[in-house]
Amino acid sequence: MKRLLAILLLTGTASTTHAQLLSEEPAGASPRYGEPVVGLFQVGAEVSAPRGAVKNIKAMVAVPLECGEQRVRIVEEDFSGAVDKVVYRDVPGGEARQMLISIPYLAPGAVAKAVVTFEVTTRKIIPPSDDDADRWLVPRKPPRDLRRFVANSPYIEANHRKIRSLARSLLEEAGEDESDWQRVERLYDYVLDNISYIEGPDTSALTTLGDGSADCHGRSALFVALCRSARIPARIVWVNQHCFAEFYLEDADRQGRWFPAESAGSRAFGEMPLGRVVLQKGDNFRIPERSKDRLRYATDFLYVPPGNGKPNVKFIREAP
Repeated sequence: MKRLLAILLLTGTASTTHAQLLSEEPAGASPRYGEPVVGLFQVGAEVSAPRGAVKNIKAMVAVPLECGEQRVRIVEEDFSGAVDKVVYRDVPGGEARQMLISIPYLAPGAVAKAVVTFEVTTRKIIPPSDDDADRWLVPRKPPRDLRRFVANSPYIEANHRKIRSLARSLLEEAGEDESDWQRVERLYDYVLDNISYIEGPDTSALTTLGDGSADCHGRSALFVALCRSARIPARIVWVNQHCFAEFYLEDADRQGRWFPAESAGSRAFGEMPLGRVVLQKGDNFRIPERSKDRLRYATDFLYVPPGNGKPNVKFIREAP
């Protein structure tokens, strides 16, 4: 079953919430964006039952995120007959959205598929001018909804003594005439100058510090941990096949804004020179089906009640 959609029909509140946040943001705090780039992005799951019938299957798949630098619109849905319904939900703990696929019954040997094609409009983030950058301040008291971004989270040991000691020593080196922007930049430059970039498994902030090398995840985790230990809100941003960091500062009127910080490739502080498909923002999520777990990423996940068969699943995330 395929349906072409003319407008975004995601259920729930995420799109409304983002629209409200964007419309309420004062002009003085608004980021500057580059020219929009439009592309297609597919997500979904293909579930099969090679070992016998399976009942009450639920598949969860992360979908592109509607945010300041990105617009998302569904253009096509491809659902097989075994798929009962597909809905969307926000994930507590940051900014993330999942597609929930319900399959009440899958016959032996059958295959069920649910794939959604999104039109994603991305824009690069242009850095503030030097004068504008210097007016941004570390929040005197992080807003309540951002306090999670100054605490520990999976792979980000912000309160560990080694992380706290390093952040304190780096900021103590700052001159009295340095702006808060320049102080955050000190933390960023330390990571780039002292942590070699290598491809490999994701590592935590503490492991990255000890190893002296990491990929984009480890470098981002260490920068985020250093920021948080200094009470600067920061978080991981997950894009397709990559991640980087964001940090949060306020202007004199306490209007806040998130700024990106690249963790691989060319140095980019307070800017994002490439418009990538953003999937999630945050690193401490919870989902009902895994209520005991704290997730650094709201991962793709297949849930089957106990006593059922064992289906196979192929998750889909690609540019067609």
